[in-house]
Amino acid sequence: MTRQFDSYLKTGDKVVVTAGKEKGKSGVITKVISDENRVVIDGLNLVKRHQRPQRMGDEAGIVTKAAPIHVSNVMLADPKTGTATRIGHKMLEDGKKVRFAKKSGEVIDK
Repeated sequence: MTRQFDSYLKTGDKVVVTAGKEKGKSGVITKVISDENRVVIDGLNLVKRHQRPQRMGDEAGIVTKAAPIHVSNVMLADPKTGTATRIGHKMLEDGKKVRFAKKSGEVIDK
């Protein structure tokens, strides 16, 4: 049974890469692939792929695009400091459940 990471990483979150060739770099999540527990980060883990034109007018050739990274290799960036932090969940006074950074206590999404 695989652990689901859906609950804490979302599209638009700023994350820091903690392992692999892009270790220490940060970026914004552009796509979440929840079935495979992977995320695509804008401008990181770039690979070159050969591509044929799909329809008239498309360019063919060698295309550089971002490849997915496993979610265990990224952590959410603290909104206050920008360093990697773990995520917790808590209820606000109005009854809304939000994510917060464990390092600084800052609320991530409202």
